[in-house]
Amino acid sequence: MKKNISGSLERRKKPNLSMLQIINMSMGFLGIQMAFGLQNGNASRILANFGADVHELSWFWLVAPITGLIVQPIIGHMGDNTWSPLGRRKPYFLIGAVLCAIGLVMLPNAASATQMMAANVLLLAVIFLAMMDASINVAMEPFRALVGDMLPKHQGTIGFSVQTILIGIGAVIGSELPNWLTKLGVSNAAPQGFVADNVIFAFYIGAAVLILSILYTIFTTREYSPEEFAAFDDGKEIVQEHSKFSDIFKDFANVPAQMKKLGIVQFFSWFALFTMWVFTTSALATHHFGLSPEDTHSAEFNKAGDLTGHLFGRYNLYAVFFAFALTPIAKFIGKKQTHALALACGGLGLISMYFIKDIDNLWISMVGLGFAWASILAMPYAMLIDSIPQKKMGVYMGIFNFFIVIPQIINGLFGGPIVTEIFGNQAMDYVVVGGVCMLLGAILTMVFIKSEDDTPKEIEEEIKQVHF
Repeated sequence: MKKNISGSLERRKKPNLSMLQIINMSMGFLGIQMAFGLQNGNASRILANFGADVHELSWFWLVAPITGLIVQPIIGHMGDNTWSPLGRRKPYFLIGAVLCAIGLVMLPNAASATQMMAANVLLLAVIFLAMMDASINVAMEPFRALVGDMLPKHQGTIGFSVQTILIGIGAVIGSELPNWLTKLGVSNAAPQGFVADNVIFAFYIGAAVLILSILYTIFTTREYSPEEFAAFDDGKEIVQEHSKFSDIFKDFANVPAQMKKLGIVQFFSWFALFTMWVFTTSALATHHFGLSPEDTHSAEFNKAGDLTGHLFGRYNLYAVFFAFALTPIAKFIGKKQTHALALACGGLGLISMYFIKDIDNLWISMVGLGFAWASILAMPYAMLIDSIPQKKMGVYMGIFNFFIVIPQIINGLFGGPIVTEIFGNQAMDYVVVGGVCMLLGAILTMVFIKSEDDTPKEIEEEIKQVHF
């Protein structure tokens, strides 16, 4: 820091980061989302292989949002107050990656572990699933906060868009991996009560990629030291003010108004996503393959599971391309308009799955979902970042996660009984309900979210200032 004429310390803004630096700091998200893609595409299938009924699936999936509800604000608060030789956020990347990798290896092997431990296979599977979810949240939350730590605010949209691109690539690999292994000759069938080899080996590969990608970020990214933070604008306040754990409750009471409004939109968006993740395999099995809801051990059901992974890979692949387009689209129509358009396309995509009977044409539905997924992962955070105090970046990113997990918990509690009692175990009908929710999210974006402060000219400058 330099002194100005009056003798006081002269503060400076954070420097712009190059595109390579932004990619390096976000590379770990590729491994995290690969693990998440494996879970999304295969958890329902694995639990069904272990004996879970369709109406129970959403209850087992509650593990994910409940762990996120607890873990993310705590990890965010701890990260805000951590200054270690490894960095501010990186210790949590590493811890989360190791624990998640263990969960990835153990979940599809729960039946074998059950024989050794004389335990209930579903109970053990849920424990391993909880371990995966908790550790994914430990690793994921700091990556969001890291964008706020390292990037000047005008680079926020591009920072979150790069994360979305890497998330998409990781999810494509994770979603498609069991299907690719099947084409290479790995069996996709298994004895009753066990998981097919293509899924087991896919989870092993996911564990390895997760560890390697996290280590890549750790070794290629240097976080700012306390002294460097103190030189940036309000950085002195970040370094000097260490909050108590009980301050989390005060932070809840002081949630910015923009976060509350975005939270309403997030509710409907993530309600729809949870519906898709939990019920697509059962929906395809009954609606497109003509199976009974109880038929969860046949080769046809496993084909439905492979197709689910393939379709999830498709929408994540499309999300990669849409992520490149988000900033230019926002330049012309604005951030909230871009998000509303994306959610509308996603809602129509989910609804169209009911009407498209030929499974070879279901990729059409995934185009709209890819646009929605790209926007959901980037635009709410880009609209939020300006309203979050720099010193509370981690904890507020964790609190914002509440608006993601609460709709999943509600859906998890009531989704299964609704499918069973109202829709007669025809899960595709409930997928349509998810599509309607996403359309509502698009409408509420236009109604509730105030116009962003960024003008098209400022967004154009944001694009110009990123360099390799």
